[in-house]
Amino acid sequence: QVQLVESGGGLVQAGDSLRLSCAASARTFYAMGWFRQAPGKEREFVAAITRYETKYYADSVKGRFTISRDNAKNMVYMQMNSLKPEDTASYYCAAKIDPWMVAVGKFDPRSYDYWGQGTQVTVSS
Repeated sequence: QVQLVESGGGLVQAGDSLRLSCAASARTFYAMGWFRQAPGKEREFVAAITRYETKYYADSVKGRFTISRDNAKNMVYMQMNSLKPEDTASYYCAAKIDPWMVAVGKFDPRSYDYWGQGTQVTVSS
């Protein structure tokens, strides 16, 4: 059974950094991504990376967040720098078995096959 387990969340101040990790069991995925969800809001795309190291970012995090993966270890990471209070959310790791059928699929949480349980990131001002 596939499991995704996130770690690395926490409470930090604005301007600080955090590194999220996601460990995937059982198989290698075509793509892995990070989404986030704040209370009362929809789950939104943050970043994704394919097995070929192609990376995608939401405009709101470009230049501040960096996604990476270690295929040998089935791990994906997200380095988050210059954190802002608006980054406060539960962050979820997601995995996609096969390539997206349409380009916009990478931004749609419904296109991902597996999800982690989430890790909370809280940024105080």
